[in-house]
Amino acid sequence: MSKSVKRVQRAAEELGLAIEVRRMGETTRTAEEAAAACGCEVARIVKSLIFRGAASGDLVLLLVSGANRVDMGRAEAAVGEALERADATEVRARTGFAIGGVSPLGHLEAPRIWIDRSLEAWPTVWAAAGAPDAVFEIAPDALIRATGAVPADLAG
Repeated sequence: MSKSVKRVQRAAEELGLAIEVRRMGETTRTAEEAAAACGCEVARIVKSLIFRGAASGDLVLLLVSGANRVDMGRAEAAVGEALERADATEVRARTGFAIGGVSPLGHLEAPRIWIDRSLEAWPTVWAAAGAPDAVFEIAPDALIRATGAVPADLAG
């Protein structure tokens, strides 16, 4: 198990979450790849999108359904400031994860987190677990409680 996947598992345990990290043996880097590997609808895949607050510099994580695209106007209104996309180097340095494996849990630097309300429609969703082939299944309400994510309408 890679260091970043272990960090996700540890974070889940510390939060009292009983998740099972699954290594899929194939890439789950995109929502479509993850849905195929998990055998579920693309809408049940949690995309973890990392931004930086333009004014604050704060790390911002948007959790969005794999079937949706972020509406930046809505996201910025929810966050309360303009957002800039973090590049791969910044994502790795600040979260400890490579793009394609960014988990909602276990970040090196705790981000401010928002979750798109569309994910709450599902009994469970699948999120990245720290590597491009690692995922875990979780109820959306448990993910919200564990991460402190703020529900918002983020998709356009």
